[in-house]
Amino acid sequence: MKSYYYVTANTAKGFLNLLPSNIERLQQVLSIKHPSEKVKAETLQKLITKFETNYKVEVLKSALGEGYLDGIIIRDTGTAILNESIIPDKLNNVVQLDISQFTKNNLEKSKEQIGKINHHRENAYQYLETGLRIHDDLEEIYINEMNFERADEITDSFIHEILQGQPKKNQEGYAFHRLFGTTTVDGPVNVIPHITENLSRVFYVKGRAGTGKSTFMQKVANACIESGYDTEIYHCSFDPNSLDMVLVPELKFCLFDSTDPHEFFPAREGEDIIDLYEEAVTPGTDEKYADEINKVNDHYKSYMKKGVVELKKAGAYLEEWEEQYSLTEQEQNEILQFIEQQIQ
Repeated sequence: MKSYYYVTANTAKGFLNLLPSNIERLQQVLSIKHPSEKVKAETLQKLITKFETNYKVEVLKSALGEGYLDGIIIRDTGTAILNESIIPDKLNNVVQLDISQFTKNNLEKSKEQIGKINHHRENAYQYLETGLRIHDDLEEIYINEMNFERADEITDSFIHEILQGQPKKNQEGYAFHRLFGTTTVDGPVNVIPHITENLSRVFYVKGRAGTGKSTFMQKVANACIESGYDTEIYHCSFDPNSLDMVLVPELKFCLFDSTDPHEFFPAREGEDIIDLYEEAVTPGTDEKYADEINKVNDHYKSYMKKGVVELKKAGAYLEEWEEQYSLTEQEQNEILQFIEQQIQ
C-alpha cells in the first residue's frame, strides 16, 4: 500500500524543504548517494515495489517533476530511505549509502551545468516571488470587506463539531509538515484526490485571497494538536507561510483550500463545502471590484507562468545531463541487495 505527498517545493520563498518533521520519530535514516537523480529515483521505485506488499510505504514525490523521487518512509519499521539531495546538512545519525560503486558511469555535473540549472531555478523563484507580491494586492481587496467576527464564529463552530465526543488526550499531538503539491516543470501539480480518497469526512474550503482560509485551517490544526491528535499540516507551495490542508488521521477528516489551481468539488457522501466568501465577506464584493480583481489575477498569473517556463529550462538541462545514465538489471539487483543489507 502506498501514500503520496511532497516534502520539497518550488515556492515564492525559494526552494522549500519540510523533511525534518516527517522523519523525526524514525529509528533509521538511510541516504542514497549517486550523481544521477534518475538512478536514485529508479532505485527508490524498485524499493517501493518490493515493500508495498507488506508495508504501508509513504512515497515522497519530487519538486523536480514526475520522473523523480525524494524518498520513501516505512513507519512500520521506523525506516526512511531518502535521496541524499533533500537531506539537510545539520541532520544527524544519517547512514549514507553510496550506490555509485555499483554503476559504471559516475560522472559528476560540471560547474557550468550546475550553474545553468541553478540560474533558471533562481529566475523561477524570483518570478514566483513577484507573483506573490502582486497577489497580496488581491488579498487587500477582500480583507477590507471581511467580517472577521463571523469568520471566528465559523471556526469555533467547526472545531466544536469535529472534536465533540472525542476524548482529550494527556499529551499534545504531533505536527507533520508537508505539501500536497507544488509547481514543477509540468506546472502546478497535486495529489489531493489520492490523499482524501479514504477519509470519512472531507471539507472543501472555498473563498478568495485574504478571506481567512489559511487562518481557519491553522486554528483547526492547533485545536486538534492541543487535544492530543497527530495532525498533518500541508503548506501552500506558492506561499509556504500559508496552509492549504489539515488532515487528522485518527479522526478521519481533512479540510483543504479548494480554490484555483487546486479546485475540486464534493462528489460523495461525507464531503461538504465551507465557503468563507459566502459566509464572511460583504455580499457583492466580487462584482464591486471585478475590474481590479481581474487585472490583479491576470498580472500575478503571468508571473506564475514565467516561473514555470524557467523551471522547464532548468529541467531541460537536467534531463539532457541525465540521458547518459542507465542501470543494467545486474546493477539494479546489486544495489537493492546492498540497501536491504543496511536496513536494521
